[in-house]
Amino acid sequence: MLHRRQFLASTAAVAPLSLCHHPLWAAQTQSAKPRAKVERLGVGSIGMRYQGSVITEKARQYGDIVAIADVDRHVREQARASFGSTPKIFEDYQDLLQRPDVDVILIGSPDHWHAKMLIDAIRAGKDVYVEKPLTLTVDEGKLIRKIAAQHDRVVQVGTWQRNDQRFRLAVELVRAGRIGKLKRVTCATDKNPTGGPFVSTPVPEHLNWDLWQGQAVDQPYLAQRCHYTFRWWWDYAGGKMTDWGAHHIDIAQWAIDSLPVHIAGKGKLPNVKDGYSVATDFAADIAYENGVQLLVRDTGRRGILFEGDKGRFFVNRGVIDGTPVKQLQQNPLPREQFSAYGFDNLDRPGRAGKLDAIINHMGNFFDCIHTRKTPISDIESQHRSATTCHLANISIRLGRELKWDPKTETVIDDREANEMLSRDQRAGFEVV
Repeated sequence: MLHRRQFLASTAAVAPLSLCHHPLWAAQTQSAKPRAKVERLGVGSIGMRYQGSVITEKARQYGDIVAIADVDRHVREQARASFGSTPKIFEDYQDLLQRPDVDVILIGSPDHWHAKMLIDAIRAGKDVYVEKPLTLTVDEGKLIRKIAAQHDRVVQVGTWQRNDQRFRLAVELVRAGRIGKLKRVTCATDKNPTGGPFVSTPVPEHLNWDLWQGQAVDQPYLAQRCHYTFRWWWDYAGGKMTDWGAHHIDIAQWAIDSLPVHIAGKGKLPNVKDGYSVATDFAADIAYENGVQLLVRDTGRRGILFEGDKGRFFVNRGVIDGTPVKQLQQNPLPREQFSAYGFDNLDRPGRAGKLDAIINHMGNFFDCIHTRKTPISDIESQHRSATTCHLANISIRLGRELKWDPKTETVIDDREANEMLSRDQRAGFEVV
């Protein structure tokens, strides 16, 4: 009997993606057709608190959930009950990676675990869907790129806005010249919350606090440090700059089609013992090689404003609006101009091409597993997007502007800033 990997290898050449036959601005996001049972993959999910369960639910139409790992016993047991009570459950994700019936890994853990779990899964021979942001630090992204180049694995990052028709249309409008020469892009989010000081309590008996902390510095347990509120602690994340920035800055850079060279961040850093530690008020002005300016702001209508010398328009998860959008009714984009499927060379061999299906993000991932093409949120684009977010945060924390060399991926003439491209890692949890 063929193992599922052998079967997929023999069928990949005849498993094409569906083609989109309609203009992107009018297309509806659709799901890929669920696979027949003989083709279904075994899925292992790591980190099941909220977003992990969300992506696992999306994946179950394409594969069978066979294993679950979470350091919180309550969370993993609840997750197993939610997915048919059949998956094997583990406290340590390393045990899950060893299972031969797991072909695909989903990573929904906190940010500071993304890189290590992804690298370990790649080395274990698994295809991986990892939540955004891809990394905690810039240097983690460089390492992921290196490890990925050594293994033939499909990796999709959870920046699903790339598979939303509004955001894809936004990129197409810019690239088609519908607002003339792109001059400025503004990405708006909201402020990070404030909180603390928080009171330390005994570690719940159902939580492996040591394993939850991973590479981060060992700290007394605070309930507010873990689960969703981990995002507001510098030890584990980068606040909304990396949370929403991983989405909006990614779309902005997709349209800008260049790399940053100058970052000027400003923010108010809290000074509360045992309290949230990411900037509460923040902004960043980022200049790109091609002269475009990207503004990141923590106020205003959440979304992205694109401005060119001949027009402008706004896009978020609910709307895409502006004169260039309205003009599509009389002057639609020619189908051959559609190219928003990749960060650099859209036609290079191995990249899923510009005429491939417009499908949901998880569907795109599983289609690429079967075709062995590069998914839409690939490692290189997501490393570059995360890098811009990290540099903005570094500029804020240092209180000065940074000159960035995108080729060497170093800060020019700033030793302290370059040291912040990585972080100290606790022994036994190093990302290597």
